[in-house]
Parts: sequence; C-alpha cells; structure tokens
Amino acid sequence: MKIVNKTKFVRTISIFIILLGVIVIFSKNTYSKGEISYKENYIYAGDTLWSIAENEIENNKYFENKEIRAVVDELKTVNNFKSSELYEGAKIKIPMYK
Repeated sequence: MKIVNKTKFVRTISIFIILLGVIVIFSKNTYSKGEISYKENYIYAGDTLWSIAENEIENNKYFENKEIRAVVDELKTVNNFKSSELYEGAKIKIPMYK
C-alpha cells in the first residue's frame, strides 16, 4: 500500500488516536446516581419484606421511582433470602446512596 498524501494520512491517524483516547478516558467514568452503601436494620415483630420495601420507597433515594416488587426482589437478593420469611431480631441490609 502506497501512501499518496503523507500529510493527510498523518492528520487522519492523529485524529483517530485522539478520538480513541477520549473514548477510553470517558468510558472509565460511571454514570450511575452515586456510590452505594448499605445500612443494617433489625427485623421487628410484624415486619414483612413488603412493608420494609414500602417504607424504603418513601424514605430512601436509592429506591425512588422503583416498583415495590422490584424492591422486594432486590432486598431478597442483597440479603441472600431464599424466601420472603423474616425472623424477629435478624438483621437486614438495605442499599442506599452515600
């Protein structure tokens, strides 16, 4: 392959390298709402995953605008619960933004 116009070739390669660099730099940034941390609450008599999810939707920015079933599923996943059964005095981890 013979390069006919070296100036044009060098300019094109330079622009390509700059664009590739910009893409790499910006692809490392995350565009999520924020860093996630966890708070731990104790389970009291009468608590259910549904009632905890309702409370978190109202008071926790992490669960803002999420459907209650999705919140219940996420709580089960985060806490490795096989079922929705809760035990009084047990701890439950709840995700939240820092």
